Amino acid sequence: MVMAIIGIDLGTTNSLAAVWKDGRCQLIPNASGAYLTPSVVSVEEDGSILVGQAAKERLISHPDRTISRFKRHMGTRQVFTLGKKQFYPEELSALVLRRLREDAECFLGEPVTEAVISVPAYFTEAQRAATKRAGTLAGLVVERLVNEPSAAALSAHIQEGADDRVCLVFDLGGGTLDVSLVERFENVVSVTAVSGDNRLGGSDFDLAMAQAFCQETGMDFDHLTTGQQELLIRQAETCKIALTTQPMAMMVVSFDDVHASLTITNEWLIRKCGRLFKRMTAPIQQVLRDAGLSPQALDELVLVGGSSHMPSVRQYISKTLGMEPCQNSRPDTAIALGAGICAGMKARCADIRELVLTDVCPFTLGVAVFNPEQPRRHRMCPIIERNSVLPSSKENVFWTIRDRQRRVDIEVYQGEQPYCQDNTLLGKLSVPVPQGPAGTQQVRVRFSYDINGLLEVECRTAIKEESAILLQNQEMTPAEVEKRLQALSALKLHPREQEVPRALLARAERLYASSLGETRAALDQALSWYQRELSSQEPLRVAKASRRMEQMLDSVEAYLGRDPFADGFPQWDDPE
Repeated sequence: MVMAIIGIDLGTTNSLAAVWKDGRCQLIPNASGAYLTPSVVSVEEDGSILVGQAAKERLISHPDRTISRFKRHMGTRQVFTLGKKQFYPEELSALVLRRLREDAECFLGEPVTEAVISVPAYFTEAQRAATKRAGTLAGLVVERLVNEPSAAALSAHIQEGADDRVCLVFDLGGGTLDVSLVERFENVVSVTAVSGDNRLGGSDFDLAMAQAFCQETGMDFDHLTTGQQELLIRQAETCKIALTTQPMAMMVVSFDDVHASLTITNEWLIRKCGRLFKRMTAPIQQVLRDAGLSPQALDELVLVGGSSHMPSVRQYISKTLGMEPCQNSRPDTAIALGAGICAGMKARCADIRELVLTDVCPFTLGVAVFNPEQPRRHRMCPIIERNSVLPSSKENVFWTIRDRQRRVDIEVYQGEQPYCQDNTLLGKLSVPVPQGPAGTQQVRVRFSYDINGLLEVECRTAIKEESAILLQNQEMTPAEVEKRLQALSALKLHPREQEVPRALLARAERLYASSLGETRAALDQALSWYQRELSSQEPLRVAKASRRMEQMLDSVEAYLGRDPFADGFPQWDDPE
């Protein structure tokens, strides 16, 4: 029996998985029945791990034990301390992947060991390497990394049919922006140019809105506690989401002796986040320049990523390109569906076996060469230029620069700047050469770059041939990976069947912490009742109690979103 390969959209804000099954790509539900799992991890007091919605509810109540947006630190050695435990970014991502793997195994009824994972097209080699390590630490063999806009284009191709189209895919997620130029022709989906901004996403809008709220209400954002800042950002996110379906929203904050509210509109959001909108323009212009196209040559504008739901974003991009976005795109799920299709292609599923996806290199790769005008500033000599179709293999020849030179050092860089010091060093190789006059001995350097962003550098001289796999910041040796895998495997994730009650409890605790008076008293009463119901351990009783508790918390959320001086809080009526 062929084991299923799943596709995973590992996002900054939310993550989800899909699988090609029964002739179509199907999204995989989590324990709550939802498709989106928040990319949030929390460590409880007993050391057990919460992942997803239950963890997200603890961002405000337990900020020292909860972390989100760690995808932005992938490829770095940033250490996050949650309680008494420490994690690297890829280890936190591994915990999210592990939860998604468990959801997939429950959905499919069989073990899942292989996956295709999507990454932002503008992810560096370090970030791609960290993503593959996260998969390994989650117990998955990562068959392929697929660029997020490429996955979205693949999903659109399956959904809309094989009509020839030139598409611009604008992917604004929670933490990153990717822009890709994609051509769809018969059974081929070909990415021709990519650009992006790895530090621009929905979370930046949330932060900017929270800071603007403070400015207008006389608060000092920087002097608030971490929990208070997180509460403000969460409120801003709630208002941002509300503005996708209604003309205005009320942002309300109440803690300690601070009580403030402000009416938020899309016009206000555009004014306060103007610099973020302007940053969106540069990647669009870069992609069109690299592809040699004008906006008028585009057949379709596809918006994906959760943040593209924002009406202000849709209006801004439409005005910039002079065209309306495709109406039948699915911003939240398109990338996961594309990753699932890619997984089906990898598994050689008969109904999509002939489909072809080609991708490109997002950055220029080259080596340092001597600069006689400025000997301390080596110049960048490109070997594989950005937007080269993958896989790509190219060679260049270099010569010695000194008499009787014994070795040639090959420094490999990534980036678009003319001087190496302004680009990113990926690694070094040193090879021996025969001694002789300057300029008489050569080194042939070949770069081979595959679809996963794995770069092999091969150097040949008259004395020796040497090659190495270069992955920037490959900090962990295989032994270290195995050690961390065992450590993560030993961590106790909350049982999947307890996710819904734990998320409701965390949500109630969050609302309790941010409320006062009658609201807090009602929540306290509801919490006591719900915990009694959970202690019965009777599945039907727990399920009914969970539904009632969720309805109560929904009413509290709605009440807290109103004018703070309004009356009419719905009272809690204890069934007992």
